[in-house]
Amino acid sequence: MALQEPVRLVGGTGSPYTQKMVALMRYRRIPYAITWGQPDQACDALGVEKPKPIFMPTFFFEEGGETVAQCDSTPIIRRLEDMYPGRSVLPEDPALAFIDYLIEDFGDEWCTKYMFHYRWYPEADADNAGTLLPLGMDVSLSQEAHQQFKHFVADRQINRLYVVGSNDTTAPVIDASYRRFLAAMEAHLANQKFMLGDRPAAGDFGLYGQLTQLVGFDPTPREITHNVSPRTVAWVDHMCDQSGLNPVEDDWISLQDQPDSLRGLMEEIGRVYAPAQLANAKAAQAGEKTWECEIDGAPWTQQTFPYQAKCLMWTNERYRALSDADRALVDALLEGTGVETMLSLN
Repeated sequence: MALQEPVRLVGGTGSPYTQKMVALMRYRRIPYAITWGQPDQACDALGVEKPKPIFMPTFFFEEGGETVAQCDSTPIIRRLEDMYPGRSVLPEDPALAFIDYLIEDFGDEWCTKYMFHYRWYPEADADNAGTLLPLGMDVSLSQEAHQQFKHFVADRQINRLYVVGSNDTTAPVIDASYRRFLAAMEAHLANQKFMLGDRPAAGDFGLYGQLTQLVGFDPTPREITHNVSPRTVAWVDHMCDQSGLNPVEDDWISLQDQPDSLRGLMEEIGRVYAPAQLANAKAAQAGEKTWECEIDGAPWTQQTFPYQAKCLMWTNERYRALSDADRALVDALLEGTGVETMLSLN
């Protein structure tokens, strides 16, 4: 019997999206071969057109005899579902699948603010990241090259904090949101092993990717997480490799039977992510390079992201595609959380 060719990808140990996808492939028992390195260099070496933008991880797929590079984790998850049957991370129930999509989007687009803020805003964390990230690419760097790379990476990323809205004014907002998120995780994990039941969905992996860094890499959020939510710390350890889990469809719990603790997570999404998404989308539509609004009682200003405006559009398209019955189930969960304000776009 011929062995399946492994899925090839390039990424970094300090990349939350790389960790998200590697854990997902472990769980789904998809053969993969990862190279720890820079995706743009890998594209050059293979003579492959680079995705725009290019970031970690970058996957390489064969299409019509040619190699193509792709690096957006959400559509890659759907592509892998088509390529490899079984052990799906996408619930068949449409209402549940919509909430899973919402959780994954929140993990990818808001929880990354936690990660980037804590990595580069506190001085000790920035020094830690500057030291370790270059070694994650090449553990055998010379001392001179390591120091040069450390200062280059740290200076570049610290100067990019404004991109995710991290500054002296918003730092307390980000910190408070992270602590509430952890409290919601602590309450929810006391009821069930994963966000939507007893098997992981795509949203679990979206949260997990960011938490690998917040729990396992960066000192400040690591201490916060241990203090606020020991269940989250243990969950991250478990999520790393769920290849031994043998899931069945009933492991996902229908939306009407979910514990009340799921609302806690929805309330944090509505409290911080919804206003950010709405303000960003408005700015993107107007062609403005930055946006500002009030989040959790504080002024928030950051760079406009056209991609996140697309994320909001895609979320609304999925919401509108629900049947009346499924939309009613979703609405019942989201009513009063603030998330519903994101779902009123035409």
